[in-house]
Amino acid sequence: MTAETKATLHLEGQTPVDFPVLKPTHGNDCIDIRTLGGKTGLFTYDSGFLSTASCKSHITFIDGDKGELLYRGYPIEQLAEQCNFLEVAYLLRNGDLPNTAQKLEFEGTIRRHTLVHDQLTRFYNGFRRDAHPMAVIIGVVGALSAFYYQAMDYTNPRHRDVSFTNVVAKLPTIVAMAYKYNTGLPFMYPRNDLGYVENFMYMMFGVPCEEYKPNPVLARALDIIFTLHADHEQNASTSTVRLAGSSGANPFACVAAGIACLWGPAHGGANEACLNMLEEIGDVSRVGEYIKRAKDKNDSFKLMGFGHRVYKNFDPRAKLMGKVCADVLAELGLENDRLFKLAKELEKIALEDDYFIEKKLYPNVDFYSGIVQKALGIPTSMFTCIFALARSVGWMSQWEEMLTDPEYKIGRPRQLYVGAARRDVVPLVNR
Repeated sequence: MTAETKATLHLEGQTPVDFPVLKPTHGNDCIDIRTLGGKTGLFTYDSGFLSTASCKSHITFIDGDKGELLYRGYPIEQLAEQCNFLEVAYLLRNGDLPNTAQKLEFEGTIRRHTLVHDQLTRFYNGFRRDAHPMAVIIGVVGALSAFYYQAMDYTNPRHRDVSFTNVVAKLPTIVAMAYKYNTGLPFMYPRNDLGYVENFMYMMFGVPCEEYKPNPVLARALDIIFTLHADHEQNASTSTVRLAGSSGANPFACVAAGIACLWGPAHGGANEACLNMLEEIGDVSRVGEYIKRAKDKNDSFKLMGFGHRVYKNFDPRAKLMGKVCADVLAELGLENDRLFKLAKELEKIALEDDYFIEKKLYPNVDFYSGIVQKALGIPTSMFTCIFALARSVGWMSQWEEMLTDPEYKIGRPRQLYVGAARRDVVPLVNR
């Protein structure tokens, strides 16, 4: 990053003020306005932070116009095809892909920390059986701070390492237990002889009365889903984790805050909403009707799974997810699955329709991920939990990057106050 040029702000009646322009590795140049308040007495207003860089980061880069997603410089397509999820986790946290020795050590460390404190399992009994699994994991992940509090000095690299390991290793166990509790089935404890994804599938779908062997095709599909959701720049939940972490808060509490943010239907809940939309449409014969409704500005219906706030071209994750979807359905003999055929027809019509082309409403990753997860046997209510499990790697990497940034400060956004002007309290008898 360099600051080779400057931007000059001209205010009426005041001397022009210069600000350095920072040049990134990729992406838009950024005007460094950290001294704006001191120099001019003014702040900027940017609702939703659409034009504001809140931090410097080495981790993830998105080019929405090109439809490009890079983890530490590597295209997501290459990582999904050539690496497993824990290799990607190592990359996001450490900056480079592991060699063979580093891979084995990292995977072994994660494998040996998948168990949770036995008393933590009793927390589940405090929830209703029909509680949404996201509500459950928010509470349980937050409770980790009461059990694993020994490594609390976050200036110590070893303590940060322990925190990262605990979050990434224990999230699959916590998520699987939320599913088991919701369905009334007994918890399945992790097995150290299984890989990360296979172990999660075992804890989700295994039962004590019979042997469970994860299907390698389905395990690979879920591994790719994890990779595609591992990080996504400064999105709402990642920004939440960073903001919470900027106060020095416990990382488990920060991750719980990220999970709460992710739960929103405009964020992690989008794949659940997409699948619900496909169920509402019901049949290929009704696609035209719903396409027409989606174009009607007076109709409240929205075509879920199309368009993205960042990507103004194809979401690169959607292309990969479409292939994964086809592979999974073929493995399970569901090539003629009603929802898959419906999704393909909906995609075809939308991509040929001038309305969607002009508005650049291309399929996003949520369009197919719900179908894949349903085919894997994951219920709709668990979709966002799967998202949170995968994104925990990105959250913890972003959390650590923030804490080790020499320019790190507690987050404190400004506001444009538009409330009542200063006024005095009138005595009660005169009101």
